[in-house]
Amino acid sequence: MKKGKSKYDSGMAGFVYCVGFIGAAVYYISHATGFGMGVIGFLKAIVWPAFLVHGLLGFLGM
Repeated sequence: MKKGKSKYDSGMAGFVYCVGFIGAAVYYISHATGFGMGVIGFLKAIVWPAFLVHGLLGFLGM
């Protein structure tokens, strides 16, 4: 029987997102000035790819 890839298998992309999430969370939380800013930093860490794509598109002038 041939074993196929599961639709839930994210492979390397999932690993990169996880490492990026941890790094972003550490960065944002360490720069927070209070508890509320730490919570906002955690939420920013969840969506860091959106910030990355937005910055890249702005840099490229798109």
